[in-house]
Amino acid sequence: MADSTTPPNPTAPHREDRPVYVIGGGPGGLAVAYALRARGVRAVVLERSDRVGASWRRHYDRLRLHTTRRLSALPGLPIPRRFGRWVARDDMVRYLEKYAEHHRLEIVTGVEVSRVERTADGTGWLLHATGGRELAGAAVVVATGFNHTPRLPDWPGRDTYTGTFLHACEYRNAQPFAGRDVLVAGVGNTGAEIAVDLVEGGASRVRLSVRTAPHIVRRSTAGWPAQNSAVLVRRLPVGLVDRLCRAQARVTMPDLSARGLPRPDSGLYSRVREGAIPVQDVGLVDAVRKGTVEIVAAVEGFEDGKVVLADGNRVGPDAVIAATGYTRALEGLVGHLGVLDDRGRPLARGAGTPPDAPGLYFTGFTNPISGNLRELAIDAEKIAKALTRRGAPGVSRLPE
Repeated sequence: MADSTTPPNPTAPHREDRPVYVIGGGPGGLAVAYALRARGVRAVVLERSDRVGASWRRHYDRLRLHTTRRLSALPGLPIPRRFGRWVARDDMVRYLEKYAEHHRLEIVTGVEVSRVERTADGTGWLLHATGGRELAGAAVVVATGFNHTPRLPDWPGRDTYTGTFLHACEYRNAQPFAGRDVLVAGVGNTGAEIAVDLVEGGASRVRLSVRTAPHIVRRSTAGWPAQNSAVLVRRLPVGLVDRLCRAQARVTMPDLSARGLPRPDSGLYSRVREGAIPVQDVGLVDAVRKGTVEIVAAVEGFEDGKVVLADGNRVGPDAVIAATGYTRALEGLVGHLGVLDDRGRPLARGAGTPPDAPGLYFTGFTNPISGNLRELAIDAEKIAKALTRRGAPGVSRLPE
């Protein structure tokens, strides 16, 4: 692994010797770099932070993968068995560091790419990066991540709130909130886990603000991981999977309607196709049943130091944690190329490349039911295979 703050060949004028640039040093970027290297293609990973796996390092302390160790490994290196079935955050970071070292990946840190455009001769791609650098590549793989930029709703009156306010990306553990009244806004997997963590960490009161009741599934049932089922059903008709999941939920999950979490009206897989991944239960169900996590309506705004909820109630927590997700933030990077849909998502992914942007690939911008890391690994192999099959003018090859 070559870590540096000076990218190789910053102007890259030689058309016959251009690497493939991979933007992002997370799991997706590292996997693609390995897959290309394994096929003899020089791939250079550009990472804006000073280390690989930067987004994983920022996750909260208690985080463990919701996908199994075996189905979360990147191509070319298994995750060590000693990390257990559900890999912890710090172990995942260690794995990513080892992955880059083991495969001797070429990684340049401290470089953020702000814009990608075609080279003047139309044979490759020009990357505008920090320090006024212009890097010419034969092809580009964008792997900046699904969770790139924290998203905060434009809640009216938020600037008048005098309590502690933070996005979930800033939350590490419950210690600063011991003995305090906390409202968590958002009931995705992150919000659910933070709420449970706060209860276990001694918060005096924990409320979870919910706009749309989520589907909740057991992480595993009788030793069978939910991910295994997701892999098996991912290609079945959506309506059929919805029915199967509805029947399973009635057997495995209690009805929490009396506690404010009714069973969703829409089907689980239908929601996944719209971008809403089910919540894996790692303590939320018991906490809601016991009343240690109270379900309240969605946050509508702030007024006079209070949080205004959608049902008209007002609450006065000491702290608000916004588990409101992230945006992909691709508009500045590639929005001018016509490769994004109206929601800012890439029109192509994996081996696909936009018709008007040959040699531009995307990975890691979906949140599939079968597991993000598993699909990143599959996409990496597909991208490398497609790129070498189609060829890229002047692409650098590794020495034999």
